[in-house]
Amino acid sequence: MMLISSSLLCFLLFVFIFLYSTNGTQLILVNNCIESVWPGILGSVGHATPKDGGFHLNSGEEVVLDVGDKWSGRIWGRQGCYFNGNGKGSCETGDCAGLLNCRGTSGVPPATVVEMTLGTSSSPLHYYDVSLVDGFNLPVSMVPVGGGIGCGIAACEMDLNVCCPSALEVKRGGKIVGCKSACLAMRSAKYCCTGDFANPKTCKPTIFAHLFKAICPRAYSYAFDDSTSLHKCRAPRYVITFCPPK
Repeated sequence: MMLISSSLLCFLLFVFIFLYSTNGTQLILVNNCIESVWPGILGSVGHATPKDGGFHLNSGEEVVLDVGDKWSGRIWGRQGCYFNGNGKGSCETGDCAGLLNCRGTSGVPPATVVEMTLGTSSSPLHYYDVSLVDGFNLPVSMVPVGGGIGCGIAACEMDLNVCCPSALEVKRGGKIVGCKSACLAMRSAKYCCTGDFANPKTCKPTIFAHLFKAICPRAYSYAFDDSTSLHKCRAPRYVITFCPPK
């Protein structure tokens, strides 16, 4: 019987751990809010959608998602949800067709969205951001773990609902549950960066985008807010926290 030397065994073990650890990325979803959150998930075209696109996360609870190499998609939090035994119902914010499991359906704005592309065919880098382009419903952050120097934190850690301009407020039962983006409220090319305004030269931040940026400087405030909001990293895992500590 052939004996394997201890040095060769250690080398093989190292190779196994390396291959295992680089085969995808872990996303750790944490609910730090005092109320339940129902995360919504949507894989980009050609990418799988974990957990059938949505699930319930109690206050103080966390869930680990293993996504494949080069996964791309978005995650957002839903609140004020009520579902029956068949997974049908509604949410006050971020609702996806009245379903617990979104299954390929995006959330209805306004919703704070975490976007990511975890590597491409031409680059191993991970790109990620927190976006207020679709408005805001609850604070959220995405923090790399073990990525090394240069990996930034994408976040909107403050509650924008508290200082939302009246023209952008979304209310349920007299309570402000969301803050619309200027695009959603005004529905014009100028505010949505479409048509003649579909480029960074003609689409400039509005007074509402400046307000969002002042309160949440590490989040996208409008469509072309790349320079201070898009982060690059190469970490094995990321922690996505709803209602992160300020």
